Amino acid sequence: MKIHVVMVEPEIPQNTGNIARTCAATGTKLHLVHPLGFKIDEKSVKRAGLDYWDKVEIEEHASLIRFLEKYKPEENNMFFVTTKGKHVYSEPDYNKMDEIFLLFGKETKGLPEDMLQKYIDKTIRIPMRPTLRSLNLANSVNIVVYDVFRQKNFEGLEEISEYFDM
Repeated sequence: MKIHVVMVEPEIPQNTGNIARTCAATGTKLHLVHPLGFKIDEKSVKRAGLDYWDKVEIEEHASLIRFLEKYKPEENNMFFVTTKGKHVYSEPDYNKMDEIFLLFGKETKGLPEDMLQKYIDKTIRIPMRPTLRSLNLANSVNIVVYDVFRQKNFEGLEEISEYFDM
């Protein structure tokens, strides 16, 4: 199983660092779609994932158009995570998929509206109270990535803690 987290124009280095840490812990590939709101070698990004940055498989893309040309949504199991999603993130049966792409938009605007409309059936959301705008981006990535692993019985991840093995 291969999971890809795709960050489209992320703006906050601490979020990207925390997301990189999650990707390192789960073996998830991280895609960074430019323009970024920071430099990857910036101290604040490395601080958020200092011990993990070199343990993450990272692929950079010059633009969202270039990413979509390389990894076509029509040919891949691609999900667009948005507060406006048609489906709840836990609805897709990830267990039947060998490769999954999870796209997340920038902190201030999310994913482009025209893209969401074009792929409306591939949009997913995290349920929350209607009075709030959204969850933190890094938290949202964690929720969705770990649900994919939960559906796949945490394939490839440690199942029993060595510290509390009885």
